[in-house]
Amino acid sequence: MDLRYTDDDVAFRDELRDWLAAVMPTVGPAPDEDDWAATRAYDAAWQRMLFDAGYAGINWPKEYGGRGASPVEHLIFLEETERVGAPYVGTNFVGLLHAGPTIMTEASDAHKKFHLPAILKGEHCWCQGFSEPQAGSDLASLRTRAVRDGDEYVVNGQKIWTSHAHVAQYCEMLVRTDPEAPKHRGISWLILPMDTPGIDIRPLKTIRGGSEFSEVFFDDVRVPVANRVGAENDGWRVAMVTFSFERGTAFVSELLYSMQLVADLAAVAKQVTSHGAAAWEDRGLRREIGHVAAELDALWALTRRNISQAARDGVPGVGGSVFKLAYSEVRQKLGDLTDRVLARAALSIDDLPGMGNGRHVQGRLHALSSSIAAGTTQIQRNIVGERVLGLPKER
Repeated sequence: MDLRYTDDDVAFRDELRDWLAAVMPTVGPAPDEDDWAATRAYDAAWQRMLFDAGYAGINWPKEYGGRGASPVEHLIFLEETERVGAPYVGTNFVGLLHAGPTIMTEASDAHKKFHLPAILKGEHCWCQGFSEPQAGSDLASLRTRAVRDGDEYVVNGQKIWTSHAHVAQYCEMLVRTDPEAPKHRGISWLILPMDTPGIDIRPLKTIRGGSEFSEVFFDDVRVPVANRVGAENDGWRVAMVTFSFERGTAFVSELLYSMQLVADLAAVAKQVTSHGAAAWEDRGLRREIGHVAAELDALWALTRRNISQAARDGVPGVGGSVFKLAYSEVRQKLGDLTDRVLARAALSIDDLPGMGNGRHVQGRLHALSSSIAAGTTQIQRNIVGERVLGLPKER
């Protein structure tokens, strides 16, 4: 892989910077995170701006409405938008980063034609109905049933940690269609319209005070069989495609944000005092901050490798699990450093005068979920051990 920038890459960066400089003053601040109607409108408006400018789905193939950008151009786009503080994908993330690529790879032409343009334009928001109260890390133990009745499935059960379910139009959903089959072989992947009768959405309050997650209950919910992606009982394989995108590319913006947090934390350490001196005077602390910065930099190089591999092979490989495992661990280290540098200020999620601690505390709390989201650390170690190192499967 050639990591050097070509003349075309430099021209793309200059073009993107000019566009961002022109549009960012018109975007305005993000709404309060608890105002979900405003948040959804804000995210949709930004996505539409990207679409109109030719930057939506930048790494999607042109035949599906994307830009067909190279991996390097994709990473340049992420770097530059993060650098200027452009809006994150927000409520569009399941559609753009998970469901969209899965539909692109696995679904029928009719589903591609209907769903992909709406995702790219920000018109349709998606949520993910995978995890259940008794099937988190062991997702294949899910118990939500889908019983076939003619041309429909009748769905009953419960999902949890369903991001943005309360503002989503569609859900990518795993259901059990054959309870007698081995647990990995009796699952199907469905597209569920969220306005279907029988769905009960109950938002959950997180440790950060937000309510982006919900638990969702299904009572005789009818889903057309035509909304299945892949063959009946082949949903686990389709889900692995979804996971490969989630683990392979979905954390890139978060990684770039973490790199910014490290630089900001170093600046904060030069301002706060510990034992009568600036915290930055502690050699051990400086060394630890340097180590975290170096680990994140190495993960950025790994990211470029993984995305280049995805462009060559069509979907991200197991390198995404290597990244996810390493990133979740270094993110916890950064969280621990944040607590030490901020000291008592780490107890306040709101900015204190002259501290700028709020974003660091928010990041620290978010880091607590990094070893769980997109597959727990234990699951990632199993994947790396079995698929990369060739170790025997866990019994």
